[in-house]
Amino acid sequence: MMSHIVLHEVRKTYRMGTNVITALDGVSLAIEAGEFVVVLGPSGSGKTTLLNILGGLESADSGEVMVGGEPVSTLPERKLTTYRRRQVGFVFQFFNLLPTLTALENVALSAEMGNKRGHSPAEMLARVGLGDRTHHYPGQLSGGQQQRVAVARALAKNPALVLADEPTGSLDVDTGVDVLRVMRALNRETRQTFVLVTHNSAIAGIADRVIRLGSGRVQHVITNPSPAEPGEIEW
Repeated sequence: MMSHIVLHEVRKTYRMGTNVITALDGVSLAIEAGEFVVVLGPSGSGKTTLLNILGGLESADSGEVMVGGEPVSTLPERKLTTYRRRQVGFVFQFFNLLPTLTALENVALSAEMGNKRGHSPAEMLARVGLGDRTHHYPGQLSGGQQQRVAVARALAKNPALVLADEPTGSLDVDTGVDVLRVMRALNRETRQTFVLVTHNSAIAGIADRVIRLGSGRVQHVITNPSPAEPGEIEW
């Protein structure tokens, strides 16, 4: 199986006044195409920084980042923008839906900004169980429904890579399980690569592999030969 993501000795620091904070300290790892990977770690472990670098939202200070054959760590800004639009779908903890657009319009906007191989927005909403909510505005949807719109939005442009930052962090347990069930099912159906970061160790049970970060370093990587279904994990 081809490695979709390869990181080699990636480092990232932030300067806060006179202090230098090391977010990533020589991270090297590989993620295969079509995997559902959970990056696990406490607050401050570097997991969100890792996600942002994979998505081209931030640049590494040093090291190599390759995603789908693209040298993300050295792309000029114009090509990096194209990479983000066409190759990456983002799912955020707090949804980031545009409140003045309907569910359908939120998803359609993403599809239009992506590539020509995108999915029908109505089809994607139906896939996440919201075929009857297409003309509802975010304020008319529950938190779980809004997150499912966010998942549909991320997948509408048919990205090779889906990045999810604490996608269940603001949801109750039942709703969180529902969202994870949708994401895992779509991963198996589309064979898109999913990288989900979380501090919730229970979610690791559904992953093909778990990467645990601590103090900006990879502490260990665990392969799960028999991932659990979202409804089977104990929160």
